[in-house]
Amino acid sequence: MSFRQPKTTLVQPETLLTLSAGSFRPLLAAKNVRCPNIFRLPEFIATDLRLRGLCLPTDMLAGFGLKDIEKLRDEADRAQCPVLLLSEEAAIDFTDRGENFAKAIDRIGRLGLAASKLGCPSLALRATAPDTDEAFEKTAQGVKQALKAVERYEIVLLLAPHAGVTDQPQRLTELIKKIGGFRIGSFPSFAHAAASESLEQTLRKLAPYAPAIAASIRGFDKDGAHEGFSLDACIESISSVGYSNMLAIDYVGPEDAAGDDAAKSSKKKSTKKTSAVDATNDLDALVAVLDRARQALEAASAALVPEDEEE
Repeated sequence: MSFRQPKTTLVQPETLLTLSAGSFRPLLAAKNVRCPNIFRLPEFIATDLRLRGLCLPTDMLAGFGLKDIEKLRDEADRAQCPVLLLSEEAAIDFTDRGENFAKAIDRIGRLGLAASKLGCPSLALRATAPDTDEAFEKTAQGVKQALKAVERYEIVLLLAPHAGVTDQPQRLTELIKKIGGFRIGSFPSFAHAAASESLEQTLRKLAPYAPAIAASIRGFDKDGAHEGFSLDACIESISSVGYSNMLAIDYVGPEDAAGDDAAKSSKKKSTKKTSAVDATNDLDALVAVLDRARQALEAASAALVPEDEEE
């Protein structure tokens, strides 16, 4: 399956820098005049952030009908900033075979339809289950049913790390291999990797299976260094395995204020106090952080390009 390739901002050759719309959730709720609703978001991030793609948490489509979805697609295409990934935040118990599982499969099917109408090639999910051999086998079987629910739409399902059976990179890659096929992959994040036992090893294991990676951003200190973990180390790790797909810049806030599941899922906890300003509810501050993130990711990549390959 080929992914849509609009005009890009490059990190590595062919790597596309996009934005996770979840970064703007509080500001959209506040109806900021510069970006009052989700339909204006593609144009805003294309013009103000110079990014060329959008990753969309599915809860931001709550209450949408097909006409609304088609309107968002049209606005995204007009801005040359298409929706390239839908991400379901609520974890799914794929070991269940009861009423809740049936509802989950039905929802995945409806999300597949929404993704199709948006022209979006990928849907990211989270699996919740204990890390046991029995849960591993049942999760694999359950995800295969989810794949059947979206196969008519030619959607790729991505598994994001989550506490339990998919928390460790080795287990997640084993699960992807167990499920099999070319419509299953991973959706790692910098935040999850940073909270794991080894940022570098986690990203190196998961990146080869990832059409997209969440480039989690916590903020920058007064000296311009990223809070909590090194973006340089993240870029070097994925570049070392030849990664050249999509990075979705995702502002998750300073570490002591963040609530992302990926970081919570790890056993490793940081006690470092953050000095970054929380830009969640300040549009100018958020734009500044996201623009700084874009520049930092580009600079980290440029530092890895040999001189004889530079233009």
